[in-house]
Amino acid sequence: MAIVGAHVLLYTPEAEALRATLRDVLGWQHVDAGDGWLIFRLPPAEIGVHPSEGETRHELSLICDDVAATAAELRAKGLEVHGEPRDLGFGIGTRLVLPGGVEVLLYEPRHETAIESSG
Repeated sequence: MAIVGAHVLLYTPEAEALRATLRDVLGWQHVDAGDGWLIFRLPPAEIGVHPSEGETRHELSLICDDVAATAAELRAKGLEVHGEPRDLGFGIGTRLVLPGGVEVLLYEPRHETAIESSG
């Protein structure tokens, strides 16, 4: 068996605006699956598993090399950024609010990432 990728779904009442943000603000490459349904190529990814107190959930985080500069650039392009980057322990981060109220964490990790690891 070979799993060759992962597919993330973001649900929002403002799908067209969110697609435009991913395309025009973040500059992500995409294909049109038909009728303007854009499927975006993600940057390299990794997955982590955290313990919980019984509940299950998932979260999307975007990793960058310089969170302060990236947040400032995205804010200048009109993206809503919640406050200034702050120490999260595992890195420095802030929350982005995408169209439709979709929130994601933008962070600069302090730890080695699986993206940069060769092993």
